[in-house]
Amino acid sequence: AKSKFEYVRKFEQSDQLLPQCWLVVRVDGRGFHKFSERHEFAKPNEPRCIRLMTLAARRVLMEHRSILLAYGQSDEYSFVLHKDTNAFNRRASKLASLIGSLFTSAFVFNWSICFPDRRLLYPPAFDARAVAYPSVRTLRDYLSWRQADCHINNLYNTAFWSLVLRGGLSANQAQERLKGTLAADKNELLFSQFGINYNNEPEVYRKGSLLVRASLLDSQVDAVAEEASVGDNVPDVGEASVEEVSEIAAKVAKAEAESASTLLHIDIIKDKFWTENPRIL
Repeated sequence: AKSKFEYVRKFEQSDQLLPQCWLVVRVDGRGFHKFSERHEFAKPNEPRCIRLMTLAARRVLMEHRSILLAYGQSDEYSFVLHKDTNAFNRRASKLASLIGSLFTSAFVFNWSICFPDRRLLYPPAFDARAVAYPSVRTLRDYLSWRQADCHINNLYNTAFWSLVLRGGLSANQAQERLKGTLAADKNELLFSQFGINYNNEPEVYRKGSLLVRASLLDSQVDAVAEEASVGDNVPDVGEASVEEVSEIAAKVAKAEAESASTLLHIDIIKDKFWTENPRIL
């Protein structure tokens, strides 16, 4: 029904992203350094938080079928939508707010599963932005940028926390020790002082996490098994009959099959993965 107040809609600006462009929504933790300190995360990496981030990302993939893949590292996840998608009329505000809010709620919802011994002290926050990339090349460069960032940050953090936790340095001393060092210098420091071969560190820390729709994979890849969240897909059947419960279960199974994603910790900067799986892009 129209009313005299409806004119206020004219103040809303159109924020449709360009057509025929790949869309990426990046969800990023706000104030996560403080959050990790308050919740006593392990250093340099907290595997339980990495699993929690992946569970949240999987929930997003399950709800939004137009997402092809997601790449995560540290406190962020990037979700890639096909260039032909018309999800939410390609509105940047809709895509960012819906994906960002679902990711945040899934993170909180699954907290007790990944941290059964640790109470969530305050609500975490994630911001989200939606960006259009005009070609496969620019999209791949974006994903390469995020994986390169993962490597750079993890190498620094591994060296930094080795100096602090095992070398007895203060945070300021460790920062000074690493100032101006190159990757080779950090690798040498880790090996000579702490016996750590960085190349043998778990790939999840060095390369991040890639979630891909299982139906889009052509090559035989080594997938990482991940448990689903408790209660993720269990419907409330109430007083339903046996037949109704069976029907609901069948629908859930179909939805899970259609939204199934494979978790990988691999190199996505080089051509090999993309060449072997051309259907993804």
